[in-house]
Amino acid sequence: MAGVRSHDYGDILSGKPRRQIPEVVAETGLVVEDPASGFCGAVVRFEYGNVVVEDRHGRRRLFPLAPAGFLVDGRAVTLVRPQQQGAPKVTRSASGSTRVEGVRARTARASRIWVEGVHDAELVEIVWGHDLRVEGVVVEPLEGVDNLAERVAEFGPAPHRRLGVLVDHLVSGSKESRIVESVDSAHVLVTGHPYVDIWEAVKPSVLGIGGWPRVPRGVAWKDGVCAALGWGDPVEGWRRVRAAVSGFRDLESPLVGAVERLIDFVTIDPE
Repeated sequence: MAGVRSHDYGDILSGKPRRQIPEVVAETGLVVEDPASGFCGAVVRFEYGNVVVEDRHGRRRLFPLAPAGFLVDGRAVTLVRPQQQGAPKVTRSASGSTRVEGVRARTARASRIWVEGVHDAELVEIVWGHDLRVEGVVVEPLEGVDNLAERVAEFGPAPHRRLGVLVDHLVSGSKESRIVESVDSAHVLVTGHPYVDIWEAVKPSVLGIGGWPRVPRGVAWKDGVCAALGWGDPVEGWRRVRAAVSGFRDLESPLVGAVERLIDFVTIDPE
């Protein structure tokens, strides 16, 4: 009895190995032929597991991606779709900007950003530290803004030496707003937020509290907050606040906007 043969798969009964049908990646423009119909053309695109082929007259036909379904240069092949390249992963810094990897911190600019205290500086570092190192911007705590006008004069702002100042509780009629009005220079930008202290610019939800407590007049704000929330002293309170912040989404938008404006201002290169 003669063995049953298949052109593609060899002699089944004789135990001869099947002929391997090569797989060919169906890149756009690859010329293929459908052996059943004789339709020949270039791969155009894929649709729901099928391949669209266009001949030299502009006619298009849809074919299934079946094993050994096409001829390429006269040889039977199995077309396979190209592997889709995933979009490049974009990593973000805590501020939401694109993280720049493998870049050394830029040499510090002459320009500076001043904040009121150490806590303000630490919070800015947590969220914007990456951006500031890339841009070469140094943040310095002032320990209050009572002598702001004198400090600005000593700094000597200029086109190549800009100064940005972040002020707490910058609302109409406040002591801080009156101090800020005394600063008048095109090379100085003062921004602020409406909160009594930088702590209050952290969203209560990230700290697991319903809201920041009201502190009676005459009581230091941090002391009053810690007493109301059972946080011990301000050292322990700040430890809790700092640990809760990992990015800009943990902060109230007035603070985020104020810091972003300062960074933009001090990183403008003089013409």
